[in-house]
Amino acid sequence: MKNQRALKIEKKLFSALHAFKYRNFKLFFGGQFISITGNYIQTVAQAWLVYRLTGSAALLGLVAFSGQISIFILAPISGFVADVKSRRGILFATQVAPMLFSFVLAGLTLTGRVQVWHVFTIAALLGVVNAFDFPVRQAFVAELVTKDDLMSAVTLNSSMINSARTIGPGIGGLLVASVGEGWCFLGNALSYVAVIIGLLMIRTEAQPHKPAQHFRAGIAEAFNFVRHTGPVGALLVLLGLISFMGLRYEILMPVYAREMLHGGPREFGLMMAASGIGAIAGSLVLATLGDVRTLGDWVGLAAAGFGGSLVLLSFSHSFGVSLIVMLLIGFTMVTQLDASNTLVQRIVPDEMRGRVMAIWTMMLSGLAPFGSLLVGALAQRFTARRTFAAGGMACVMGAMAFGFCLPILQREARKLITRRRREDGGSGAKEGVSLTR
Repeated sequence: MKNQRALKIEKKLFSALHAFKYRNFKLFFGGQFISITGNYIQTVAQAWLVYRLTGSAALLGLVAFSGQISIFILAPISGFVADVKSRRGILFATQVAPMLFSFVLAGLTLTGRVQVWHVFTIAALLGVVNAFDFPVRQAFVAELVTKDDLMSAVTLNSSMINSARTIGPGIGGLLVASVGEGWCFLGNALSYVAVIIGLLMIRTEAQPHKPAQHFRAGIAEAFNFVRHTGPVGALLVLLGLISFMGLRYEILMPVYAREMLHGGPREFGLMMAASGIGAIAGSLVLATLGDVRTLGDWVGLAAAGFGGSLVLLSFSHSFGVSLIVMLLIGFTMVTQLDASNTLVQRIVPDEMRGRVMAIWTMMLSGLAPFGSLLVGALAQRFTARRTFAAGGMACVMGAMAFGFCLPILQREARKLITRRRREDGGSGAKEGVSLTR
């Protein structure tokens, strides 16, 4: 029995890694992992720089807002562009521009001339670039592998992004403590070289895109799909709640490290590193033990676990306990994001992938600036500890509502996938998608 179970786990893990047999995907994966990790190193260094210069939790939220509001406004347009233009060309432009911005910020910081308004301006410019980069990057994965291995690529890409999301801040915190913020900005600028080289080496055939239509009609079509497709709509609503109320915890970690634990950059960096380790564990566990038939369960349980972990963090005054809780936060956060991303990508039609993933980006990153303002204001008024508790409870309640709706969503997902199979001529007959068993 044990040998059969081990063989089953080994087979599932091998299947999850199938996309690595494609040269294009390996180039994209490696370059993006280095670059995205660098982005989050800069995010942490930027937050610590602002807090060091101003000592204001509210300004931490405001600088995050300035860097993310463009995503909320421009993501629908970028999704339409991703469905009618060369995604590889768009990605090339969205790597060169932020590399130049990061070099400027590094120069200002290393020479001691940086001011808060410099950080706000560059954060806003990076936000405009990211509004086009995020959804295009998600949709570009479909051009790197065959349809049979698309889900492996989607899962690995999602795991890579969310692992970098937590690994980067951990490295950033340690680097801020050891060498300072300016070198973090310089390292991020250099990290773009890897992804630029990877994009130049990738060779893909021209992809047939949907004929151009007015962008308002194209955007409306994607929103109508999400609104009338219950499983996708529910996943995106839960994602938006998690992003708005929970994921902004990271901007308050400098405040938490100093006020709750009476520490500094070292404690801050170690806690973020613990979150990164938890994220890696979450990706590995989901890839090994997760099943597409039970991904809905993973989404609900992980969302509840993430919220509960934030509540636990709000009660901790011990550095050791906080490290353990940060492991749980990283694990549950990445598990929830990976599982829901995989489900959405599995359901969405290929010709609408860019636009729907743009809506995904709006819910994950576009709502983030409003969440950043909220948590910054709440922390300024009620302390970081109470802000963590409130956000965690909201995530738990959202997860409970999602779990209550799962049986209905399951039936609708099965009907949708059956229809898709017929349209594809039965090519997806073996995929068997649902939100629960």
